[in-house]
Amino acid sequence: MGKPYPKEFRDDVVRVARQGNTPLAQLAEDFGISEASIYNWMRQADVDDGVRPGMTQSEAAELREVKKRNRVLEEENLILRRAAAFFAKDISPK
Repeated sequence: MGKPYPKEFRDDVVRVARQGNTPLAQLAEDFGISEASIYNWMRQADVDDGVRPGMTQSEAAELREVKKRNRVLEEENLILRRAAAFFAKDISPK
């Protein structure tokens, strides 16, 4: 994975690329990034703007947070089940 660029930088590159006055190859050279990066940023900007279907960056961030929280809850549940089994064997009926 390449180095992350600030959102403001990506937005500026997309804005200039959308003007259509300069070929993407020239923009990539001028900004010191790859053409693929510009293409990907433009595609994501289209999704974020509602021009094309897909998951927006805010939805992707929310999904990451939900998955992270789900993993934590599953780990906590596993720990509680193991603790319950551990303490249950100490309380065996006679």
